[in-house]
Amino acid sequence: MCLAGYFRNQVERGGGALMRAESNGTSRRILCVFPRYTSSFGTFEHSYPLTDGVRAFMPPQGLLLISAYLPQDWQVKFVDENLRRTTREEFEWAEVVFVSGMHIQRQQMNDICRRAHEFDLPVALGGPSVSACPDYYPSFDYLHVGELGDATNQLIEILSRDTTRPEEQVVLTTKDRVPMTEFPIPAYELADVKKYMLGSIQYSSGCPYQCEFCDIPGLYGRNPRLKAPEQIIAELDRLRECGMTDTVYFVDDNFIGNRKAALDLLPHLIEWQKRTGYVVRLACEATLNIAKRPEILEKMREAYFITIFCGIETPDPDALKAMQKDHNMMVPILEGVRTINSYGMEVVSGIIMGLDTDKPNTSEALLGFVEESRIPLLTINLLQALPKTPLWDRLEREGRLVEDDGRDSNVDFLLPYDEVVASWKHAMAVAYAPEKVYARFQYQCDHVYVHRLKVPTPDEMKTWANIRRGLVMLRNIFWKVGVLGDYKRVFWKFALGRLKRGDVEGLIGCTLIAHHLITFARAASSGRQNASNYSIRLREAAVPAE
Repeated sequence: MCLAGYFRNQVERGGGALMRAESNGTSRRILCVFPRYTSSFGTFEHSYPLTDGVRAFMPPQGLLLISAYLPQDWQVKFVDENLRRTTREEFEWAEVVFVSGMHIQRQQMNDICRRAHEFDLPVALGGPSVSACPDYYPSFDYLHVGELGDATNQLIEILSRDTTRPEEQVVLTTKDRVPMTEFPIPAYELADVKKYMLGSIQYSSGCPYQCEFCDIPGLYGRNPRLKAPEQIIAELDRLRECGMTDTVYFVDDNFIGNRKAALDLLPHLIEWQKRTGYVVRLACEATLNIAKRPEILEKMREAYFITIFCGIETPDPDALKAMQKDHNMMVPILEGVRTINSYGMEVVSGIIMGLDTDKPNTSEALLGFVEESRIPLLTINLLQALPKTPLWDRLEREGRLVEDDGRDSNVDFLLPYDEVVASWKHAMAVAYAPEKVYARFQYQCDHVYVHRLKVPTPDEMKTWANIRRGLVMLRNIFWKVGVLGDYKRVFWKFALGRLKRGDVEGLIGCTLIAHHLITFARAASSGRQNASNYSIRLREAAVPAE
């Protein structure tokens, strides 16, 4: 039996002692609820009405992992509130509620806790936000701080004995983590994967770099922990079994945080793609210095990676040095982007405004970079100081942390706050004007996508169900953008060019993303969106903790 098959069978049978938590014979009913996101660059909710039923971005790894780790005789239900709200019947069924999420979901997590308490259910919270800031969540009954490990086993043991709410909050902190080589396959079967834009998978945790603004090293360490390549193949097989036929995103903090490990994995991915017919495309996050590793880029191309998210942050070398991101200068940024593009991979980038090195003309310099780089999707946000980061520590020493929910950032900028926000709005309005967005996508079609691996059309993509899916999306796009849209002339110029070349797939893919970017940016530049993913100034679910 191959190792990938071994991993699949281990999970199906309950696995070894650490593949699944042990049970004391008491069965429990666990309701795992993932909180809703508020609109941002990365939620793509404006794309969904153009699809054939996509309702959310990608399934959450954390709750699906814990669902798979729980004792085999425990019953588990999973609800992603980005797809639908948890029902009364589901709360009535449950004995315990599990929640996980990030800082940007803080208020939504508190809302889930409040609703669960209406049914007198104990609520346990885990994930990156509570691990960084336990004090944000005084209403939860159990706080799970840290990754899967001894704290998880303690929580399971407590709930095995008693599911009544404790009189005081219980905080459990992981000291001994479960090796990632012993992680179970996330319970993808609990998620309706066909309703997600992307699939999600994780190979490593942690990042060797220590960028000033980033909380990853503080939460997960600087020495990346790894799964075995055979585990990844087993997880990809499971995703396929559950119906995933689009792009699968590696949610690793840095895909090349351990370059040797990346090179070890890639041949397995190449063989898997050959075996399955290249039905699934791959995407990941990596530092820009991947451009200096042609041996990695070539194998990524062979494995059918199509997108890399690079945290470029700023084109200003002085700013990169100040934020301790010198590795972005190992190769000139534009040269690095072009190198990655030459392997058929589109670059997506994060950009930060409000840095100490910013000047009054920073937004114009940024727009010049957008024009030169031809990157279609840049998530432009104001600087936000996160706990457990060097930036937080420095600003705290300098007295520059601001506690004001009415602001878009908790940083006291060196430039006037209103000027920084105005510059951000200007950058959003110009960078995401329809003609600018479609010009950048046109460049990608003509000069980047053409370098992708040429693969035969898989048989399952020729089925009537898949053809119908494409026709539904074309109908939605032509009607909602090409007829009802107010930038229809720009759209049709791009669309007719793709149709003449027979590139229906490119037409659909680019239009889905472009429509979200244009719509989101219009709301942002008019002040109807927050200037930071972490800001709660305009949160829809402004639900206070109890």
